[in-house]
Amino acid sequence: MADLRRLRYFLAVAQERNFTRAAERLHIAQPALSRQVRQLEQELGVRLLDRTTQSVEPTEAGRLLMERGAALCDEADRLWRDVRGYAAGESGSLSFGYSASTGYETAPTLLAALAEAHPGIRTSTRLLPTGEILAGVADGTLDVGLVRCPPPAPQLVRTLVRLEPQGVLMAEGHPLAGRPAVDVAALAGEILLTHARGDNPGHYDAIAGIFERAGVSPRLRERHLSFDAAQMPVAQGDAVSVVGESARPGLPAGLVWRPLSPAAAIEIHLLTRGDTERPATARLLRVASGTARARGWLRSPS
Repeated sequence: MADLRRLRYFLAVAQERNFTRAAERLHIAQPALSRQVRQLEQELGVRLLDRTTQSVEPTEAGRLLMERGAALCDEADRLWRDVRGYAAGESGSLSFGYSASTGYETAPTLLAALAEAHPGIRTSTRLLPTGEILAGVADGTLDVGLVRCPPPAPQLVRTLVRLEPQGVLMAEGHPLAGRPAVDVAALAGEILLTHARGDNPGHYDAIAGIFERAGVSPRLRERHLSFDAAQMPVAQGDAVSVVGESARPGLPAGLVWRPLSPAAAIEIHLLTRGDTERPATARLLRVASGTARARGWLRSPS
């Protein structure tokens, strides 16, 4: 296959119709340019230029090479830029897994910030249970995961992106709904709706810790439905739930959220594999760090 460099030399001569002007444009010596064009003709086995003392004109074969060679060089330039973009993290793809709770605000905010900062990175997203996110990042099925309170794992790197203030989700007619904040001790007699510990042990233990520190033991009701946008048991007044403040803006009618007192927060981490980190993943981590600082996500609630 002919050298692309020689093709570019030929194109310059054919466009300028003059070896001297083409050599000046390419910043090379004219004899070297003439030699490169002759070598291209030898490689292709055809005369590309008709040379006279007054002018240089492309032959029929030369005109064909001009027409299609320019497009070939443009495509090669785009390809080189794209490949370099992968190495720099400016292009590429990311598979991103997130849990339902992080989908209210944290995941969309981070992904929007990444798209704005690096539009060349294509992101595919998957809403998954926490256990599947952990397994997916560990085995490489996912590049990045976003979860609450992930457990330490030797092959995973945790990057804290948010300390999310927690509050009580309840029916608007609940006796505690009129308070600006709900004291943890006031929940002693309530039924607390929670997921099974096996679904996310870290988050379960973090919520349990809030009550243990206050010396409170609420009545727990485990829920095995993975997603319920209407929050039916809570809306019906059968239970309350402790959820992050990111759920507040999109609450169904009839529900209210009040912050806990004393203030409490749950950690949200990005998970990556340190041994196989890709340039695009590194870009996401930098964007996430900047976004977290700008939004005050890492400040402890008070």
